[in-house]
Amino acid sequence: MLKSIGMIELNSIARAVETADTMVKAGDVDLIFSKPVCPGKYIIMIAGDVGAVKSSVAAGLEKAGQFAVENFIIPNVNPQVLNAFNGANPVERVNAIGVMEFFNIASSIIAADKAVKSAQVKLLDIRLGISIGGKSYVVLTGDVSAVNEAVEAATVAAKEAGTLINKAVISNPSEDLFVSLL
Repeated sequence: MLKSIGMIELNSIARAVETADTMVKAGDVDLIFSKPVCPGKYIIMIAGDVGAVKSSVAAGLEKAGQFAVENFIIPNVNPQVLNAFNGANPVERVNAIGVMEFFNIASSIIAADKAVKSAQVKLLDIRLGISIGGKSYVVLTGDVSAVNEAVEAATVAAKEAGTLINKAVISNPSEDLFVSLL
């Protein structure tokens, strides 16, 4: 079972591919994805036990050098976070939708994990910088009070860091809107 995730974002695609190889070889980790994002950046995400993820990210940062833009490690990541990348979190009913928009990719993933750990919500999607100018956003659902609580808790750090663009909570969203977000 994957308990931790780590990510490095780079501004050189060639160095990113080298870095991804280094990260996978540095520890007993699974490569979740290694892909380009807008505008001309590249992200690498790995998962595994905490120690292996820490070793892998450290080796990756050493290889990335000056091309590393951002990185993080989330120990004990909520499984909904990984499922949201593939739209694999089933949703039975929708009372409210929360949307959190960020200037960078790392903030959205960290916020998504914080949101599901702070309130009874389900992640619908985490969009990572592709075709949206390098920005990212998180869409979640649940009861109105839970969505409000999750969005507030999840955006505190990003607001302080200046990476939060905007946030919205929509109670009783139209079915057409909900379907379009999936």
